[in-house]
Amino acid sequence: MKRFSFSRFVLCVLCGAGIFVLPSLSHAGWVLLNSGTTNRLNSVHFPLDASTGYAVGGSGTIMKTTNGGATWGSQTSGTTNWLRSIHFPVDALTGYAVGYIGTILKTTNGGTTWSSQTSDTTHNLFSVHFPLDASTGYAVGGYPGPVTILKTTNGGALWDTLSSGTTNPLLSVHFPVNASTGYAGGYIGTILKTTNGGTTWSSQTSGTTHNLYSVHFPVDALTGYAVGDAGTILKTTNGGAAWDTLSSGTAQYLLSVHFPVDASTGYAVGGYPGPGTILKTTNGGANWVTQTSGTPNWLYSVHFPVNAQTGYAVGDNGTILKTTDGGVGVEVSPSHESRVTSYGVFPNPFTSFATIPGHSTDLFILYDISGRQVGTYRGDRIGEGLSPGVYFLKSEGKAAKAFRIVKLR
Repeated sequence: MKRFSFSRFVLCVLCGAGIFVLPSLSHAGWVLLNSGTTNRLNSVHFPLDASTGYAVGGSGTIMKTTNGGATWGSQTSGTTNWLRSIHFPVDALTGYAVGYIGTILKTTNGGTTWSSQTSDTTHNLFSVHFPLDASTGYAVGGYPGPVTILKTTNGGALWDTLSSGTTNPLLSVHFPVNASTGYAGGYIGTILKTTNGGTTWSSQTSGTTHNLYSVHFPVDALTGYAVGDAGTILKTTNGGAAWDTLSSGTAQYLLSVHFPVDASTGYAVGGYPGPGTILKTTNGGANWVTQTSGTPNWLYSVHFPVNAQTGYAVGDNGTILKTTDGGVGVEVSPSHESRVTSYGVFPNPFTSFATIPGHSTDLFILYDISGRQVGTYRGDRIGEGLSPGVYFLKSEGKAAKAFRIVKLR
């Protein structure tokens, strides 16, 4: 599939004149990097800056870069179990990765060697977090079998099993400012909170039954976000006493959320049932803007190391994306996306061709991302024969707004 990276564009129609202004092509937005693997990547983390970072995924995959993603090298994990989460607490040397069948790995030399730790569980582990240092940390999981919460206070030499008070598997854990107050999210809208370092956990009312895949509190233990199935985004400003449902503008599964420096500017990524999804907010979640990922692959993790400009996202088939401008290469507002749905294009994204029910004999003009007209199609065979990519569709001879469609393969 041909990949694109773009600058901010203007897409408009002067309804009276029927004038269509197309985007200009440049090098910005989200750029596809060469990861060196085709294995699915589930988690990405850059400990100190935007240069040195790690990604983990299927079949025990661990990848590392020291030059901001220009090149990635494979590390020997010593396992073929899937790895689901990676975290380096204070530097780029000492870090932990967790995964299926109770796998916990540790490195103290930047991944030159990884050693297996004893978790005393065979349950899958989905998330690991060390709040302040490389000694005290938490890991959560539980599928198959009951929910699992593990804690270590000695750098993983010993992991203790904590009582959670729930039977729902947990998919994410985050301790914002210390090792005492933390949150975990998981299946069927589960959100747990502890204020005593995991000795006891209390269940919070999330207001949803959707699975929650990622929980993140940017700067304190009061304001946090959780994301999940069907475009679910939740927010609390009072430490989880109440969680509000935000409008994401998408029905895609959201699998990871990250706010780099404050509770205002943040990103969420995901996929299913469509292509790789990236959302951005600059006003604390009041509005979310859909950014163009340029990939059909689902995205499972997003991380911005030091600011809201330079960040990474990883996903299926070894996908690694990078932005250095906050992903603003191409943005489509949620209201713009809703016009696509209301027009009735099905399916969108598509693999062979798309149709517009009720408009099978109408003509539509298709443009590529550079603004070049690539063809005219009737409403029953839109995009047939095209290469995969992002396109813009407009009714021929009508003062109607153009909208985005995506061909996957």
